[in-house]
Amino acid sequence: MNKSKAKPFLKWAGGKTQLLEIITSNFPYKNEDEFIYVEPFVGSGAVLFWVLNNYQNIKKAIINDINLDLINAYKIIKKNVEDLIYILEKWQNEYYSLEHDQEDKKKYFYEKRDLFNQRKSNQIKHTALFIFLNKTCFNGLYRVNKNNLFNVPIGSYRKPIICDKNNLRLVSNSLKKVEIIHGDFEKTLRYAENKSLFYLDPPYKPLNKTSNFNSYADQKFNDTEQIRLKKFCDKLDQLGCKWILSNSDVREANSENIFFDDLYKKYQIHRVLARRNINSNGLKRGLLNELLITNNRK
Repeated sequence: MNKSKAKPFLKWAGGKTQLLEIITSNFPYKNEDEFIYVEPFVGSGAVLFWVLNNYQNIKKAIINDINLDLINAYKIIKKNVEDLIYILEKWQNEYYSLEHDQEDKKKYFYEKRDLFNQRKSNQIKHTALFIFLNKTCFNGLYRVNKNNLFNVPIGSYRKPIICDKNNLRLVSNSLKKVEIIHGDFEKTLRYAENKSLFYLDPPYKPLNKTSNFNSYADQKFNDTEQIRLKKFCDKLDQLGCKWILSNSDVREANSENIFFDDLYKKYQIHRVLARRNINSNGLKRGLLNELLITNNRK
């Protein structure tokens, strides 16, 4: 019987579960190798958990993200998982009890959303609010307005799994070997060593003006940031680190747009098919090319 393995505890735009096989096939290390694994933009952690589940000899892992709510969620699950489960299980039962009363159900959701935006709760409760909203809001989106207030409406899920006790405990156990930091991606440069592997999954460059899904924090990841990230990859390359980077293929919208082809021209650029599932417009979900760029010259 297969032992249960940790998996992402959130639904997250750009989550890489569907692309794990392609991404990890570009890893330069074998399962028995020792190396340091670094994710400067951890998101839901799909690749992180795959690494932790499959590389038993990994020396250490470091995760970072600019989204403070997200990083605090990782920290709380690592250190206070039982307290978190207690709250989430209580809220799940309360939410399920409102299944046949849509008005009360909406009221319950928006009360939790208001509490989250007030930011007066202790950190464990705030993380519980963060997870609750992720599981019950429309399409699992995380979106904030210009005032950094979460503004996604209630979703149509009848009985979403708000408290996955088994997975939260598995995640907590996996995170014991992970250092968790918060801030700009360049903070992770200090972990660059000869046997370091960086997986970079930044906010994607929008294909057009209406597809901007990179507002997961109040900072915008524009073209200037994309260029700064490329220079960061150059530094990693000079230090002898291996890295793999995901991003949108802007040529999907405009075949003459060679922004990434030009920016990363000295590296290996692969185009891979990916399904976009999180989108406020269901018609815009479907298969699209994404880029997988690496300095691993096989």
